Amino acid sequence: MIFWPLLIGLGLLGGTALWVHFGWRGAAGLGLALAGCIGIWAVTDHGLAPLFACLAAVALWYLTLRPRLDRDWAPDVARIVTGEVTGTQVALHDLRAFRWTSTTEASPHWIDMTVDLDQLCGADMITSVWGNPKIAHLLVSFAFTTGQRVVFSVEIRRERGEEFSSIGGFFRQFELALIGATEDDIVALRTDHRHEDVRRYALLLPPAQLRPVFLAYLALGNRLARRARFYNTVTANCTTVVWHLVRAIDPRFGWHRSLLLSGLLPEWLHGKGLIGPPEPARLPPADPPA
Repeated sequence: MIFWPLLIGLGLLGGTALWVHFGWRGAAGLGLALAGCIGIWAVTDHGLAPLFACLAAVALWYLTLRPRLDRDWAPDVARIVTGEVTGTQVALHDLRAFRWTSTTEASPHWIDMTVDLDQLCGADMITSVWGNPKIAHLLVSFAFTTGQRVVFSVEIRRERGEEFSSIGGFFRQFELALIGATEDDIVALRTDHRHEDVRRYALLLPPAQLRPVFLAYLALGNRLARRARFYNTVTANCTTVVWHLVRAIDPRFGWHRSLLLSGLLPEWLHGKGLIGPPEPARLPPADPPA
């Protein structure tokens, strides 16, 4: 009998989606509609037609959800990093350089920076854990011989006053953002104010292999600044997006469960010889170039 599995599935998935976007009123509205379907089925044994109508209505509503670029964004994700490449010179725009005074308060500061790809000399993977040790946020910090560092972080693009929800991430609640930032901003926020478990691992790749990864990040930022995209807790998060970027460069980079349980990623990458051992999360100030 298809009626009950379909009703339960619609109630769970559709009800959760409506709750994410409209709160309990949305979920309660679907609950009343499904209760009506049960009543019709009990009296007439023909409850499938109204149930399919409910399914169609929820599906059509869900498909109308579109990511947008023009919401009232939270200040720390108000801008997406973009850039232009001219030869080996990369002009980066809207790098975040906030001066954080607490976990939520900062002096907003956005900067432009020009880097030379010929001076790209290394990169670090940075993981940040705040709860379950199997779940980590992933950042990649690129280093240049000039002492410049650019950190890329794939994040949800929250609206002002909005908070992250892993459940909402399944149901098109958030857009996807690529933040480019200085380490004094994005790493210090996690170590000095959020007091997260932050670890740094050197990527054991030569600059020639790091360059296309850097450019892939930049291309992602340019795309997201032109056309919004939804964040997804499983398929489009801070780890899987990086995997797609690297896999586009090297298709041999296969799938692993640590792409979902990102806290396990360092162990897997270390086993493949791609990263070094953990290093201090905060680096000492770089010496000025000679």
